Amino acid sequence: MERFDAIVIGAGAAGLMAAITAGQRGRRVLLLDHAEEPGKKILISGGGRCNFTNLGVEPARFLSRNPHFCRAALARYTQQDFIALVAKHRIPFHEKTLGQLFCDGSARAIVAMLLAEASAAGVDLRAAHRVTEVTRAEAFQVVTDRGDFAAPALVLATGGLSIPKMGATGFAHDLARRFGLPLVTPAPGLVPLTFEGEDLALMRPLAGVALDVVATAGRSRFREAMLFTHRGLSGPAILQASSYWQPGEAITLDLLPGRDAAALLLSAKQARPRAEPRTALAELLPQRLAAVLAEAHLPPRIMAEQPDRALRALAERLARWPLTPSGTEGYAKAEVTLGGIDTDALSQRDMQAKAVPGLFVVGEAVDVTGWLGGYNFQWAWSSGFVAGQAL
Repeated sequence: MERFDAIVIGAGAAGLMAAITAGQRGRRVLLLDHAEEPGKKILISGGGRCNFTNLGVEPARFLSRNPHFCRAALARYTQQDFIALVAKHRIPFHEKTLGQLFCDGSARAIVAMLLAEASAAGVDLRAAHRVTEVTRAEAFQVVTDRGDFAAPALVLATGGLSIPKMGATGFAHDLARRFGLPLVTPAPGLVPLTFEGEDLALMRPLAGVALDVVATAGRSRFREAMLFTHRGLSGPAILQASSYWQPGEAITLDLLPGRDAAALLLSAKQARPRAEPRTALAELLPQRLAAVLAEAHLPPRIMAEQPDRALRALAERLARWPLTPSGTEGYAKAEVTLGGIDTDALSQRDMQAKAVPGLFVVGEAVDVTGWLGGYNFQWAWSSGFVAGQAL
């Protein structure tokens, strides 16, 4: 049995950062992953360009049963710290909308950077090692299909349940339960919403139509793009709202954010009295959507013959369209996993289990979930760093 100072299970963003940080402190670190290569989710993120952090990272943009838990880690390793690391490796990047930072080239640059840092820190990375058993006596013992290992410290960095085709499993949750750590019930997060009945019948012909909206779920509002799909709604605004949506509740859409829908429709009636409603509405909305809404909510007459009350009713729908999803597209399409290992069981300073000294949990496995747009990567970097500092 090979012995190390620390074993990190999971060579994704959080696991790599924990291993690098511990290695830089002179620890002998083993980094295990069941996949053939490390950083597989990093490689597919951001359309292959890796949205590696966000300029607007702040604790309020993370969901958790304890909304204050993430503060310490985010303060100790900030987005500026990771940006400095990217700059050190001369990886060109750019800001997109809403503070999102992406590589100019491929996400492989970020993985290569992390692997270079891990190598320089002396991290022993072993891919294609499937963990079959973990026990703890005087030290943690990790049994794999390619050898057995022991260390006084163990870091769980195997992520959540999202994107199972990339190898995601409930390993971290299962192991946490075995060590007596409580879980906040996991659920798909940042995920497309599905609909049934009349709502779906309206949406299906609109598949592929996108527009700028404000999507509201509970008290949270997001202004970004929305996309109609064959199963319902997607796009950044919907993914963001999905993390705050509760089954059985409605979401609300504003299809003309920042504009007075009633004034626009009544003005169109005066300016284009002979126009068909679908034509007038198409000056405000995508053509296919305009046609569907005009047919569903206005009588088949020219604009001059439209009753003002009908135009105001349609305006109300455009500004506050309530829709009740039937569900989500699940973990297969979810960007992240909501819930996970309860933060009450962990130290916010170093991510160590309070009742199991030497056991650390980082990244997506923890009940901390960020907004879309680089926030979850920053949580991975920050939580991995503080754990690595304690190893």
